Amino acid sequence: MKKITTIASWRRYLILMAPFLLTAFLCALPFALAMGKEKEIQILTLEEALQITAEKNRDIQKALEFRKQVEGRYVEERAAALPQLTITANASNQRDESQKAFGIESPLRRNTRSVELGLSQALFTWGQIGAAVRAAKVGIATADDQLRIFRQAALRDVSASFYDILLAKALHTIALQNLDQKIRHYDEARKKYSAGVATDYDVLVSKVSIENAQPESIRAENLIRISREKLRFLLGRDGQEVDIIGSLEMEILPHPIYEGAVEIAKKNRPELSDLHHRIGFAEELVKIAQAGDKPRLDLKAGYGWRDIDLGRDQGDGGAWSVGLFVTYPIFDGMRTLGRVSQAKSNVATIKIEEAKLLDSISLEVRNACNALREAGEIVQALSGTVSQAERLLQMAEKGYEYGVKTRLDVEDAQLNLLQAKVNLSRGKRDYLVARVNLEWVKGTLGEKEVAQSSKLKAQKM
Repeated sequence: MKKITTIASWRRYLILMAPFLLTAFLCALPFALAMGKEKEIQILTLEEALQITAEKNRDIQKALEFRKQVEGRYVEERAAALPQLTITANASNQRDESQKAFGIESPLRRNTRSVELGLSQALFTWGQIGAAVRAAKVGIATADDQLRIFRQAALRDVSASFYDILLAKALHTIALQNLDQKIRHYDEARKKYSAGVATDYDVLVSKVSIENAQPESIRAENLIRISREKLRFLLGRDGQEVDIIGSLEMEILPHPIYEGAVEIAKKNRPELSDLHHRIGFAEELVKIAQAGDKPRLDLKAGYGWRDIDLGRDQGDGGAWSVGLFVTYPIFDGMRTLGRVSQAKSNVATIKIEEAKLLDSISLEVRNACNALREAGEIVQALSGTVSQAERLLQMAEKGYEYGVKTRLDVEDAQLNLLQAKVNLSRGKRDYLVARVNLEWVKGTLGEKEVAQSSKLKAQKM
């Protein structure tokens, strides 16, 4: 009877707590779903990663916003060449008691109300407005150059990060293979020790080799995580884990010719285009500064309604005015001369930067060509070394098994195979990164894809 009472009490307790439990479950459900989504890993190919970069990279988004700012500045400068219309309305009440002292019989109170539409149009500014509009147009071209600079840099960094992950995975695989091999040798040593053909020294050496091989696999695994985090940062994927799929296998292309690569770089580097546009912008600023002490001509007109109340007299009606105004600053304390000097110095400074950039680009292209040639030759030199090292290790293990090879021979063969695999993987990664870097140095990285995308958009429109 007591047991039945206890069960009934639990049932009532559960019925009373059911609404609270349901509410807690519904409140926790969104957080659980969010945590589940965060744990999802997005697998990307190189092409998909580059596409996401063009859409989500922070630097590219910042460059796009800068272009919008420059477009707004162009609209602002162009406004100076267009008519300016303003509506002015006022109502005033005046009273002047001071005129009584002079015996002047005039109204002490004056009420005025008026509404006027005003027009102002610059007719001649000695080239200031035209130069400002042209400078704003050049600013838009400069913003496009900045967008290309950030886009190419982002594509270069993402590609290098992608290949770093592939290298980290290859090193992890090599480390695991090396660890498995050490474990097999340890098992073989234990079997020989049980058979009486090996000593405890051989078993201990094999065990120490296993323990020494474990840290390398741990480092390689951590390197994968670090490389993936770097790629996620470059892609701008907040809270989204990313991983990649791909291979370091590639074809060795003919070595690039330095002279041809330099000519391509001089035509396509966005930094050079940016400096060319900045020079044009600075030259327009010189023209604006030179017009600072020159005359200008403006048209001003107005039309509206005015009401005047003088106490005894009152009248209202239309009112209009139109006139040409000439402004000529005869002497401004040599302010214009100082501005012109600064503007001309700015032009000269940018031209010096251009010459320096040309020298820097020549050096970058030469280093990129040499790096690509070096990486390609290393890959070609090591392509057959891995298979030879694997064969040597097999021969050493068989010889050690039959007693014709020492353990030192086996360890030497293992070390040679490990070094060959690591060097080949690093060489492939370096070659792929060197190819990307050469395209970046030439200013052609991602330009074909952008041109094709723009062409498709134009066709759809």
